[in-house]
Amino acid sequence: MQFFRDSMLELIIQTSTNLPPDVRAAMANALKKEDPSTQAGQALAIIGQSIDMSFDDEGPICQDTGFPTFEIKTPVGANQIEMKKRILDAVVEATRRGKLRPNSVDSVTGKNSGNNLGPGTPAIHFEQWENPDIEVRLILKGGGCENKNIQYSLPCALEHLGRADRDLEGVRKCLLHAVWQAQGQGCGPGALGVSIGSDRAEGYHLAKLELFRPLDDVNPDPVLAKLEKEVMEESNKLGVGTMGFGGKVSLIGCKITAANRLPPSFFVSVAYDCWAFRRLGVLLDSESGAIKKWLYRDPSRPVERLIREGMGFKLTGREVRLEAPLSEGTVRALKVGDVVLINGPLITGRDAVHQYLMHHDSPCDLRGAILYHCGPVMMKEGKPPNERWRVTAAGPTTSIREEPYQADVIRRFGVRAIIGKGGMGKKTLAALKEFGAVYLHAIGGAAQFYARCLPKVTGVYLLEELGVPEAMWNFIARDMVAIVTMDARGNSLHEEVLTTTGAELEKVGAEKA
Repeated sequence: MQFFRDSMLELIIQTSTNLPPDVRAAMANALKKEDPSTQAGQALAIIGQSIDMSFDDEGPICQDTGFPTFEIKTPVGANQIEMKKRILDAVVEATRRGKLRPNSVDSVTGKNSGNNLGPGTPAIHFEQWENPDIEVRLILKGGGCENKNIQYSLPCALEHLGRADRDLEGVRKCLLHAVWQAQGQGCGPGALGVSIGSDRAEGYHLAKLELFRPLDDVNPDPVLAKLEKEVMEESNKLGVGTMGFGGKVSLIGCKITAANRLPPSFFVSVAYDCWAFRRLGVLLDSESGAIKKWLYRDPSRPVERLIREGMGFKLTGREVRLEAPLSEGTVRALKVGDVVLINGPLITGRDAVHQYLMHHDSPCDLRGAILYHCGPVMMKEGKPPNERWRVTAAGPTTSIREEPYQADVIRRFGVRAIIGKGGMGKKTLAALKEFGAVYLHAIGGAAQFYARCLPKVTGVYLLEELGVPEAMWNFIARDMVAIVTMDARGNSLHEEVLTTTGAELEKVGAEKA
């Protein structure tokens, strides 16, 4: 097993940086369907460029490199204890190289381990099989889409859909609701892994396992195959679209399994995955641990680029240029739909920073600032005293998690602009209007595209206390693209799309009533 650790390292790197061909094909199809002049079309162009950049530079597709879950099949007699040790070593090395962001946080102390190891992380599941080789499959599922997982206990009442009963029609309603409730917070277009039945815990596990199926396969159960097709077609009528901007493509995959259940329980468990659908696998020689075959991809075939030369996102000249510190007048002049180009100072702050600011003064001046909901992947280069930080992935995180704090941060510290993804709620919208601030939507998962917009690090605060993803990084931005989706006039694109897609959900649900 001399090559096992290196094989695991290569699997992690390729999974983090190289989107599988079936997902690429689905995203290419989405690009063809959307009008490039729409917000959804513009977002897809940025996504396509970022996917190509990730492959070119072997950089993380998304700055949230996810929760690593390994599903492993071994022949009888394989030393699973030794295999686990080498997988952990590969995870640490991938983190050191910046292919994984330090994502393992102690749930009691809040301390980041810094190497992606800790109780329960990564998840490693072994199973024996009657095959002489070892199969390892890996999925990296980020927090934004993980937070949009949902579980239903039938019968239940669903918003816009009414009662969902304990039958396949009830399941269909649940899955349409699952797509609708994700909106832009799960980085649509997304994919569903679904388990019908089982218990609460195993149902979620079975749902996640369905995400290991290729997007273009057909369910061997004709009843479930029919349901998968229906959910795909009906979900794409809802108009949620890329990033929740509206559009023709809300779902790129739906994979369903069924398991027996207890008589009193009928669970429908949904694992929602984002467009940055990162999962790969390998078949290994059980003697050496060397890779014999890749699953989902053929390394001998050239990777097909999503954006041809001369295509992709293009500036129109109508963009509004912003540079902090922003004045109230500048912000109040912006309106929903405006495309902005951000230059100059930019400060990151997400979950831990917002909680910190509720109890402490800010370590840096936030008056007129642009606050970016982002947990970047950072690499330290050079040697003392000439060390410097470089960002290698820097897309937005889901903003709704900061809803309990954001209005207070705007009021107390004078922040003028928030950048994130998925939009925010009524409390933040009211604060934007009252204090003169704006919400700017960046494109979720486009970590390489945005890393190139942040060429310089000017400082970092709370690094030791909060860890790399949660620290306050000070950047100089250069032509960073975002779209105004919540303005200082009380308008919200997210509320508008939620309302219109809710009406479409009622229509789709009524078709089979």
